[in-house]
Amino acid sequence: MLNIKRFSGSDIEIAQAVYPEHALKVKDIAEKAGIPGEYIEYYGNYKAKVDYNYLLKNQDKKDGKLILVTAINPTPAGEGKTTTTVGVADSLSRIGKNVMVALREPSLGPVFGVKGGAAGGGWAQVIPMEDINLHFTGDFHAIGAANNLLAAMIDNHIYQGNKLNIDPRKIIWRRCMDMNDRQLRFINSGLGGKANGFPREDGFDITVASEIMAILCLASGIDDLKERLGRIITGYTYGKQSEERPVTAFQLNAHGALAALLKDALKPNLVQTLEGTPAFIHGGPFANIAHGCNSIMATRLALKCADYVVTEAGFGADLGAEKFLDIKCRFANLKPSAVIIVATVRALKSHGGVQKNELDKENPAAVEAGLPNLLQHVENITQVYKLPAVVAINAFPNDTPAELELVEKKCRESGVNAVLSEVWAKGGEGGVKLAEEAVRLCEEPNNFNFSYDVNLSVNEKIEAIAKKIYHASGVEIQRDAQRKIKQIEKMGLDKVPICMAKTQYSFSDDASLLGAPKGWTLNVRDVKISSGAGFIVVFTGEIMTMPGLPPVPSAEKINVDSNGKISGLF
Repeated sequence: MLNIKRFSGSDIEIAQAVYPEHALKVKDIAEKAGIPGEYIEYYGNYKAKVDYNYLLKNQDKKDGKLILVTAINPTPAGEGKTTTTVGVADSLSRIGKNVMVALREPSLGPVFGVKGGAAGGGWAQVIPMEDINLHFTGDFHAIGAANNLLAAMIDNHIYQGNKLNIDPRKIIWRRCMDMNDRQLRFINSGLGGKANGFPREDGFDITVASEIMAILCLASGIDDLKERLGRIITGYTYGKQSEERPVTAFQLNAHGALAALLKDALKPNLVQTLEGTPAFIHGGPFANIAHGCNSIMATRLALKCADYVVTEAGFGADLGAEKFLDIKCRFANLKPSAVIIVATVRALKSHGGVQKNELDKENPAAVEAGLPNLLQHVENITQVYKLPAVVAINAFPNDTPAELELVEKKCRESGVNAVLSEVWAKGGEGGVKLAEEAVRLCEEPNNFNFSYDVNLSVNEKIEAIAKKIYHASGVEIQRDAQRKIKQIEKMGLDKVPICMAKTQYSFSDDASLLGAPKGWTLNVRDVKISSGAGFIVVFTGEIMTMPGLPPVPSAEKINVDSNGKISGLF
C-alpha cells in the first residue's frame, strides 16, 4: 500500500515522487506474482523480462478472471482508459484480491506527438514511467529491426538476380520506424545508379502498424512466432493478376533471422503500479490501424499468476474491444468475465457538440446529447458480445451532481450500472466501488459471442462489423479493394478475422461525425492480407499507417537535466 502523501501535479511529477524511492524492487514484484527467480531476467532493479518457459510449465494451471477495460470514442477532453485499468487493479488489490495488470507498451510516435505517453495518469500509473514511455526494454527496436531486415532482404534478393521473380511494383512490405513522420509515407528509393539498387516507390509505416508487431503480440510461443514470420507475404511475382504468386518471408529464408532478432522481445516485461501491483507491459499495436491489444503471451501468463487480470484495448470499444474480442480472444481462446466501459462527463459533452474551452461549464443538455455514443458501446458489449459490463465514470473536478446523475440514470435504463471512479486523484482508494462491481460481474453468467463467423466471406464479415458494431447503414467497397478481396479468396486466405483500420474518433469512418451517427455508409478503400498475423486489414476512410506530428509536438516540452532527470513527459 502506498503511504506517500498525495498531491496534485503532472503525471511525471507524481511518478517521480514514488519512483524509485518508494517503489518495490522487481524481484519483490516477481515474488508477489509467484514467479520463481530462475525465470526472471533483470533489466536493472525495477524492470524485468519473464522467460516464456514459465508459461509452458504452468499450462495446466487454472486461469484467473479476465476483465477488459475499454472506452467511448476518444475526444480532446480525454477518457482515461489506461488510468482506469491501472487504478481498478490497485483497487482490487485493496479489497484483498490477487490481481495483475496487462497493458500495451507505448509508442514513441504519440509520446513525442500529441497524445503523450500511455502509462496511466495521476495516482494510477505504472512505473518506471519514463522508461516505459521511452525505450523500455528495447522491444520496439527489435520489432523495427526485424521489419527492416526483411525489407532489406527483399530488395537485396532482386538486386542479386531475383530468382523468385519478384515484381518490384508489387512489393507490399514497407519499412518502419517508431516515430511520427509524414515525410516518409511515400518515398522513392534505390536512386543513384545500378550499384545502389533498383529505383522504386516505397514508404514507411509506424512500427506499431507493422505486421511483425501484430505477429509478436499474437504468437503463442517461439515456434509459433517463427511459423507466423515465415507466412508473411512480402509481394507478388511478375505476371497478370491471374498468374502472379505471393512471395513469402519463408521463401526468402528470412524467418529464422527475424525470429532470432525477436526472441527476447517475445518475453513479457514485468513492472509495477504506483501501489506495487504487478504489471505486464508487452507489445503495442495501434487499435486504429492494427489490432490494439497487448501480447497473448503476457495475458496468458498473467492469467496463470493472478485470480483477476485487468487489461485494456486501444481507443474506443468499436476498435480496441472489437478486435480484442473478435481477433485476440478467437486466437487465444480467451473469454472475458467482465467489461468496464470508461467515459467522462467532459468527453460526453464533447460528443454532444461542446468545444474544448467550454467543457468545464455545467451543461446537462450537452451530456444528454453525447450519451448515445456511450450507450451504443454499452449495447454492443452487452447485446452483440453478450458480456456483463459496467460504466466507469472517470471523475473530473468540475463534474456536477446533475451531470453525474444523468449519466447514471441513462446507464441504468440501458441495463448497466455506472460507478464513479476517482483513481486519478486517489489511486486504488478511489476505485473500490468499481472494483467491487467488477468482481460481482465476474460471477455473473455470460454467453460470450463473436460479432461474426470467421467462415463467412470477406464482404460479409466487413458488413457484419460495419452494421453490428459501427451501426452503419451499408458498406461501399472500392473497385481496387474488391479486386484484392478476390485475390485473397483465390489464395484461400479469406477464412480469417478482419482487422479494421478506421478513425478512432467516430463510430463512422469520418472523424467529424461524433456521437452515434446513423444513415452513413462505410467506405472501404483498400484491403491487405496479413498472413503471418492471421487477419485481413481493411482500410476505411482516410486512415494512414504513418502519422504526422502536430503543429506543436509534445517533443518540444520534453527535456532532461544534468542529473538525467526527465521532465515534460505526460
